[in-house]
Amino acid sequence: MKNNTFSHLLSCYLTKYLPGIAGLSTNTIMSYRDMFKNLIVFYETKLNIKPEKICIDNFNSGNIISFLKWLESDRGNSVSTRNVRLASIHAFARYVERHLPESIHIMQEVLSIRYKKCPYLPPVFINADATKLLLTMPDVNTINGRRDRVLLSLLYDSGARVQELCDLTVSDIRLDEPCTVKLIGKGGKTRIVPIMKPMAGLLRQYIKEQDLYSPNCNCYSLFRNRSRCKFTRKGITYSSFAVQI
Repeated sequence: MKNNTFSHLLSCYLTKYLPGIAGLSTNTIMSYRDMFKNLIVFYETKLNIKPEKICIDNFNSGNIISFLKWLESDRGNSVSTRNVRLASIHAFARYVERHLPESIHIMQEVLSIRYKKCPYLPPVFINADATKLLLTMPDVNTINGRRDRVLLSLLYDSGARVQELCDLTVSDIRLDEPCTVKLIGKGGKTRIVPIMKPMAGLLRQYIKEQDLYSPNCNCYSLFRNRSRCKFTRKGITYSSFAVQI
């Protein structure tokens, strides 16, 4: 078995299979990549195997179990994080099975590694008084403060994840009855969430203040900083928006 089999399979897995065939999001692929970065560090520092020398035979259940223990003891990872890393390992083992049938036995042993029981922790949340206090913190006398108030209000009203809120565009907001917001979550899954009338009113004010009513603005990021600037061309002064990320 060639030593470069592992590196070739891993490269194809991360650059071709996950984005092209499995259709996973960029963030998920980065999570898989980070797991393998840690695995390579483990092989080099704990097993004395350099990255270019790693082969499929090294990707066995004994080494993987040692790696999972190392994540918890040396890197301080929680049980839930350890289980997420194991899920990534299992997914890669299934990929190897299909592309390297002679290694099925080794991969079956890796797939037999069980997830660790994770202690249940009740969700942490803030109460109504704390939420009201949070919504009063932005300075509504400034344009950025008014934007922050709308952003926090929508975060509370829709239950969106922070990344989902950052990804919102103007076209994702529906202000006609029934008022809704379209959120794109993990794996590119879309869901339509209804919003309350007071929230819709805040969004109307915000969109009007930001000059986002034009159809040309539909693809603009909803909460990206935008400031008006002027420039002169052929003796004529124009007014436009400079976008700051």
